[in-house]
Amino acid sequence: MTQHLTTHELDSPPWLRVETTLMATARLVRQAFDCRLATLDLNLTQASLIAYVAEFGATSQTRLADHLGIGRAAIGTVIDQLQRRGFVERTPDPNDRRVWRVDVTDNGRALAADIAEVDEVLRAELRYGIGREERQALAWVMTRLQNNVDAAIGRTPHQPNLSPPPDSPTPDHS
Repeated sequence: MTQHLTTHELDSPPWLRVETTLMATARLVRQAFDCRLATLDLNLTQASLIAYVAEFGATSQTRLADHLGIGRAAIGTVIDQLQRRGFVERTPDPNDRRVWRVDVTDNGRALAADIAEVDEVLRAELRYGIGREERQALAWVMTRLQNNVDAAIGRTPHQPNLSPPPDSPTPDHS
């Protein structure tokens, strides 16, 4: 697919184009996962919740919301949907009666294996033609960008001493 740049896009600063491409790519990746997971009658958020709990065990709704990057009300809705379908269950936390823990059922655990298979196949397709070194460099840049965003919104201080990926030029700190 050939991308045609408009005059506005050509006049915009390079960072804006990177930012726009990054956000568009994130949307497309999510759409690809939603499309593939539809074969399991799931969306990416539902599949991520099941996969996370299957791998790490019962956890609180608050931790799930934080992990998935959604609000507490939204996570409650997702859990309700999955509970009605028999994939997860809520149980009281033995150490804190105010907290409900979410765990996968046997059906949820079986579904987690199917989710992992869809994930593995799609990730291989998304990485097609992108070499190991390119993926390492991209991972480094994305981690650095994420740290900068966290610092910009006040969640963490800047972490300037991240080592660049092997065989890459020294990053520009300007």
